[in-house]
Amino acid sequence: MRDATRGLIPGLRTYSVSARARAPLVDYMTSALTKAGCKIIHASSADRAPFVVAFETASRERMGIVAYAFLATRTPTKNRPRDERSFQIKYGSKDSYADENSHELWQDPLGMFTILLLGIDPEEGMCVSADPIAHSPTKFFIRLEFKDEHAEAILDKGWHAWERIRRFTPADAPRIETLVGAEKSRFLDLVRFERAARGLEPGNRLILAEEHSFSLPTGRVTQEKESALVMRMAATHPLVTQFGLKTNEILDLIAGARRLKMAVRGWVAEEHLQRSLSKVPGVTHCERLDEEGGPDIRLRYHRGPVLTVECKNVARERDRHGHPRLDFQRTRAAKGNPCSRYYEPAEFDVVAAC
Repeated sequence: MRDATRGLIPGLRTYSVSARARAPLVDYMTSALTKAGCKIIHASSADRAPFVVAFETASRERMGIVAYAFLATRTPTKNRPRDERSFQIKYGSKDSYADENSHELWQDPLGMFTILLLGIDPEEGMCVSADPIAHSPTKFFIRLEFKDEHAEAILDKGWHAWERIRRFTPADAPRIETLVGAEKSRFLDLVRFERAARGLEPGNRLILAEEHSFSLPTGRVTQEKESALVMRMAATHPLVTQFGLKTNEILDLIAGARRLKMAVRGWVAEEHLQRSLSKVPGVTHCERLDEEGGPDIRLRYHRGPVLTVECKNVARERDRHGHPRLDFQRTRAAKGNPCSRYYEPAEFDVVAAC
């Protein structure tokens, strides 16, 4: 069994680990999937990490996970907050990585396996998941912290997502990340979420996680009644005729397609920005731009030089001083050029946060 996973997935770097220490993690994942109605097709042994599990859902959908899983604990540490919990990202011994402590978290180029980076608390029956792309490459023997309040929210609601500032990040990685916590009964939902969230920036990852908050609809009704005039205008919009769909069907389509919704969210932010800037006294010209990789707004102020503006959405949570946070980097870097995540000073004059 030890050698089965070693050659199961080509290119997957595996590590020898203590089966006794890691068995509760594998048991947690397989038992959670079994209770969700899944049939386990393959589960790697606990002495080789990361752990590979292939399964079939109750609807006969075949899925697979490659889990970089670690034990989440609440261990008081000197000079650290008393309400802090964490899981240590590590495999093997420190001596093994004295020369090169850089570890790529494997990504499936075919998208057949969902990659997980998570801390599991088997005793309390919950886990916390981080973005495996944002953390790759990673160093071993580093900690990923979260708070008691996050654990309590997970256990209370079954699902909880929040933003966290990373203390140590590579030059090409965002400083803000979104963590998602799930009760054991929601582990299959977490796997589905991570499959859908692959490659998303932290803010959009948070939005998607909030949409996964409940498996069933809530009883709250927040949709306001629209006037008959607005309904008639919407029903006769050219897009309604062009698409052959009703107004609510088009909106439902946007809401249900995560990447489409993220794109629309960015355009909505730019629309709000243009409307706001157009009302500023002294602005004589303000237009939206639609150039791939270029700034979003061009304007002129008091007959001065033409200025360009890049529009970004702020993070959903503020910092400890109550100030908005902005992850001012591109979503991902070009291959082989980590500095391409950053903007050049000449690309635009002003950055705006929506």
